[in-house]
Amino acid sequence: MRTLGAHVCAPPPGRLCEGPVWDPRTEELLWVDIRGGRIHRATLAADTPDLVVRAPISLDPPVSAVLPCTSGGLLATVGDTIFRIDGAGAAERPVVTVPLPDDGVRRRLNDAKVDPRGRLLAGTMAESDDGIGSAELYRLDPDGTLTTLRTGVTISNGLGWSPDGRTLYYADSPTHRVDVFDYDLDTGTLGEGRPFAHFPDGEPDGLTVDADGNVWIAVWGAGQVRAFDHSGNLHTTVEVGPSQVSSCAFAGPDLDVLVITTAAEDRAAREPHAGRLFACVPGAIGLPSTPFADERLVSVDGR
Repeated sequence: MRTLGAHVCAPPPGRLCEGPVWDPRTEELLWVDIRGGRIHRATLAADTPDLVVRAPISLDPPVSAVLPCTSGGLLATVGDTIFRIDGAGAAERPVVTVPLPDDGVRRRLNDAKVDPRGRLLAGTMAESDDGIGSAELYRLDPDGTLTTLRTGVTISNGLGWSPDGRTLYYADSPTHRVDVFDYDLDTGTLGEGRPFAHFPDGEPDGLTVDADGNVWIAVWGAGQVRAFDHSGNLHTTVEVGPSQVSSCAFAGPDLDVLVITTAAEDRAAREPHAGRLFACVPGAIGLPSTPFADERLVSVDGR
């Protein structure tokens, strides 16, 4: 098994940085600071795996995910609503509001990814101890239809597809496990889940899949990203530093730089470089991200 290191990047720390994604149209890395209500943007430095910050987009927190759209704009999950943002980052238009139960349990949208056919999968999470099993995973189709894919979830995280798109990797973080599902590309539906990897010393958070089918998983609480082959065998560990490692994505024109987000929540805020982004070049190539197919999308305001 290999052990690699990651170095801290230039962007200043956030409180809960998450959801990195490479946008090849603008050659920018996008990520969010959930608590800060910001969509951050940066280009990759020319001669070193570091990031050059561009102006962020500010929204009302919590902002849990951002994804490119085929129209040239962005899709963002904000609280219980999915918004479309124009290419200049200025105009917000609500697409759909997720029907969260009014039962006293605090919930919000959390991690989100676009499947290989341009649909959005977005999960919710409970933000209180009485919300165990109260969250869900949804699919937003290009025509605006919202479908529930999973119930009984606590913290929906870690979406990623195999290179052929027919396998979905998914984490309900408090289970300390990443599960794998057969994925029907024609319908966007899930088959039965089965365990893929276990994490007794932390909680699996965001993940990404490389071109060879290896699954790179951020382990919250363990300060690491761990890579597994498609059979679930651990082969690489990236030592990050701060304990709250939240997500990872391959970035750059060649998709060969692994960028890692971290958080600075509660006691972890005292850790060196908590909330910063990190990078390494692990010798793997990422899969290109698919933009959300929003050409036929009608927002809730009818536009």
